[in-house]
Amino acid sequence: MPHPDPHKRLAEKNREAFDAGGAERLEKQRRQGKLTARERVEHLLDEGSFVELDRFVTHRNADSGIAKVPGDGVITGFGTIAGRKAYVFSQDFTVYGGSLSGGHASKICKIMDLARKAGCPVIGLNDSGGARIQEGVESLGGYAEIFWRNTQASGVVPQISAILGPCAGGAVYSPAITDFVFMSESTSYMFVTGPDVIKTVTHEEVTKEALGGAHTHASKSGVCHFAYPNERATLNGVRELIGYLPSNNLDGAPIGECADAVDRPCEKIRSVIPDNSKKPYDVRAVIGDVVDDGRFLEAHREFAGNIVVGFARIGGMTVGVIGNQPAVLAGCLDIDASTKGARFVRFCDAFNVPLLTFVDVPGFLPGTAQEFGGIIRHGAKLLYAYAEATVPKIAVITRKAYGGAYDVMSSKHVRADFNFAYPGAEIAVMGAEGAVNILYKREIDAAKDAQAERARRIEQYRESFANPYKAAELGYIDAIIDPKDTRAMVARALGMLKGKREKGPLRKHGNIPL
Repeated sequence: MPHPDPHKRLAEKNREAFDAGGAERLEKQRRQGKLTARERVEHLLDEGSFVELDRFVTHRNADSGIAKVPGDGVITGFGTIAGRKAYVFSQDFTVYGGSLSGGHASKICKIMDLARKAGCPVIGLNDSGGARIQEGVESLGGYAEIFWRNTQASGVVPQISAILGPCAGGAVYSPAITDFVFMSESTSYMFVTGPDVIKTVTHEEVTKEALGGAHTHASKSGVCHFAYPNERATLNGVRELIGYLPSNNLDGAPIGECADAVDRPCEKIRSVIPDNSKKPYDVRAVIGDVVDDGRFLEAHREFAGNIVVGFARIGGMTVGVIGNQPAVLAGCLDIDASTKGARFVRFCDAFNVPLLTFVDVPGFLPGTAQEFGGIIRHGAKLLYAYAEATVPKIAVITRKAYGGAYDVMSSKHVRADFNFAYPGAEIAVMGAEGAVNILYKREIDAAKDAQAERARRIEQYRESFANPYKAAELGYIDAIIDPKDTRAMVARALGMLKGKREKGPLRKHGNIPL
């Protein structure tokens, strides 16, 4: 028999879907400091813009022995962020712990397919206990279908994951393939195996927070790019990031409003960078003086602090900024910094975001830990990423550029478009002290006043090699500039490179040293 009132039936079905796992579970979610799945979507998207799809999908396993709940533990649909379209899925922990069934997975897959076809970002709000055990291999197949779509969408549309609860086992690999991972402190966790399994297998005792919390992944593993104190701040962070990014790989990044004059002098830089090249400084202060209104959205802030990466604007145009950080490990490149930088460079190149690099690098970090850990292979990732990138590439050597690290950091030789240097820049195979110890050891040892002879040789080497003029003579530096002119020069260079086209050799893909 048909339902006597179809409109009433729709209202009942909608109410079932909105009730999710029930009022008690929804309230428990809030008591834990978490928003509900629907509240997250409402906070992330522009007010009133969300259009839900597949509200009435349920699990399809008749043998599971569990009740069917409309939506099956995930809310999917589309809306806008600051007026720009985005697709979103939000897992609902109140429905069977947000566990992934075949139906649940099919909803996520549909959203990912639509996002790729429409050329829009896809944002996943993850809060799930993992695969639904009652569905066995169908659940595992659902994960694999999602992973495949993550890979197909990579470099086509931006993919962002916000971890807002547990994310364990196979579930972690979808966020790992996406471009940026956000985590909320104290309420989100990521791990392949949890504390109980680890204790059983290895006898190690560790808490969920220490093993897979936001701080752990933001500072130690590098899995998390952005960590925020609560869910609302996390979702606001996602909105901010989306504002810098193009919708897809065929679009340019959005142009923001800019009241900051592009020819504004950078008055702080000369006071920030010490005259003594051995003294540290914070490269963020240099970046802040150059970019629009000093606004810099830094990614991976707590991880590999010897290199800084993030997004900013110059004249309203989005740029990806990379800078060696002299305040940490003297700005040396190590394994983590190389991987962090390479990933960021490749993202920017995939999505047509120009690269601005601030170079102050004394070389690669020495030591057995680095060599045994594969610094050769990992350092090559950053070199490969810069050499592969065809977006506009601008580099400013603020102080040191030594050895192979000079080559790696967006040098002319890996096809940077514009290379600038400050007058005090030192460009050489190595620092003057080390070079003199090798080149003039006999002369210094034979001198009556070895200390004076060494000082003389160091000064001679600096005059001959450790300055930007030799590189400028060879055309490796396009201009030696006053630091106060940095913003104006970079803005002009970006303007001249607008519409840059560069094609590489015909191939399926290169083989980056992973």
